[in-house]
Amino acid sequence: MATRGLALLVLGLCATAVGATGSACLDSAKTELEALYCNVVIEGQGAGLPSPTDFKRNDPAVQALLLRRPAARLGLDVPEVNGTSTTPAPVQAEPAAAEPAERPDPARQLSGCRLEGQRINCPQRLFELAMNQPNSKLAKGVLGPDNRLGLTPFAGNRSDEDAVRRYLSDAYDRYIPKMVEIGLGANTMSFTAFHHAFHTTEDAGVDFARRMEQTFSLLKQDKKTLAVKARYHDNLPQDLSLCEVINADIIVCDDVGTNWVFVAPSR
Repeated sequence: MATRGLALLVLGLCATAVGATGSACLDSAKTELEALYCNVVIEGQGAGLPSPTDFKRNDPAVQALLLRRPAARLGLDVPEVNGTSTTPAPVQAEPAAAEPAERPDPARQLSGCRLEGQRINCPQRLFELAMNQPNSKLAKGVLGPDNRLGLTPFAGNRSDEDAVRRYLSDAYDRYIPKMVEIGLGANTMSFTAFHHAFHTTEDAGVDFARRMEQTFSLLKQDKKTLAVKARYHDNLPQDLSLCEVINADIIVCDDVGTNWVFVAPSR
């Protein structure tokens, strides 16, 4: 099984945005979106936003989505997202890329499949690159309160990395289809980001499953009122070694910086 290096999702873990003083936050901002985040928090509109660390773990498209509503309340514009990043703020150098987190179960393979741009052609099925979907194309009720992410809290020993990876692999295999279900297949969190977010959240004494549920609820609420682009970049995976099966209908690929979800059309 290929190692998973994924840059983040769509999902910002919605910790209360506290603990960052205005100057410290702005000093650490490396992009226009990060600077806007700091200004929103400084102006008292950061309730419900992720913590500064978790906000930075999201890809720019998700950052923009999370900021749109509080920025609008302050009359601030959200920078346009082009590609996988926005215009960098003139601050310090880029941090080193996160080490990819390895998923268990090396038996999952894509033998016989071919990567063809926006498609993965397998012997029995064709998978197409998932786009963000308008609400008119979503199943009835998926944005309602009864549609829950439903992750099980981690009950093992966090020092047992094998147990953590098994838990997160199962959780991730539920998270990806749920994101596709609410029309955000082009804005998913990577497994590596998922892995890091788990440790960051649990280190802070917050239950990861509960935090993810709160985030999922926030995304559903925003999806009801905020338009999303079908895609935020034109990049595509270059090799099937970057990909793995989530379930019979979904394949996920990543190159550390970008995450792609491929979905088989309904039979």
